[in-house]
Amino acid sequence: MFTGIIESLGKITNVNVDRGNIDFTIESDISRELKVDQSISHNGVCLTVTELSDNSHTVTAVKETLDKSSLKNFAVNDLVNLERAMKLGERLDGHLVQGHVDGVAKCIDVSVNDGSWIYKFEFNVANEMLLIEKGSVCINGVSLTVFDIEKNTFKVTIIPYTYENTSFKVLKVGDLVNIEFDMIGKYLARFNKNN
Repeated sequence: MFTGIIESLGKITNVNVDRGNIDFTIESDISRELKVDQSISHNGVCLTVTELSDNSHTVTAVKETLDKSSLKNFAVNDLVNLERAMKLGERLDGHLVQGHVDGVAKCIDVSVNDGSWIYKFEFNVANEMLLIEKGSVCINGVSLTVFDIEKNTFKVTIIPYTYENTSFKVLKVGDLVNIEFDMIGKYLARFNKNN
């Protein structure tokens, strides 16, 4: 379980395709603090650390994960938002994030707004009931507040701190991002569908 508050920005140093899986090696400030078998959020996707070196770690993404996320597009030198699993008893600064992405969304607009940035995303219209105005959404592992929801689009605002310390600074129109809708919203939507 994660909070959507990014701890570190990593850089992919190696991509190794192994049958239907892909192994990614990521260099980061927190890699030396990790241990094998630990769950880490990579752009919002929960992956298990399989190998460690001095300042990097390796994780494996299986076919199911690759099919539902943008990880299949990762390349050497890409930046990755990293967050370790939350500890019980810590502050929950973002929102409850599982690291189990629901799919991808496409960035369709980026604009500067007097010191902050507004990103507009297009997503699968089948999930429109999972977003509410001023509700939470997780994009590439970052907990954000949604606004200006239309049928299959929504916007988020990125403050300067988040812009500088996450991969949002390199996100451009046309890029795919990993999206995880609010867990409580998903439970409520399922409950309403079954009743």
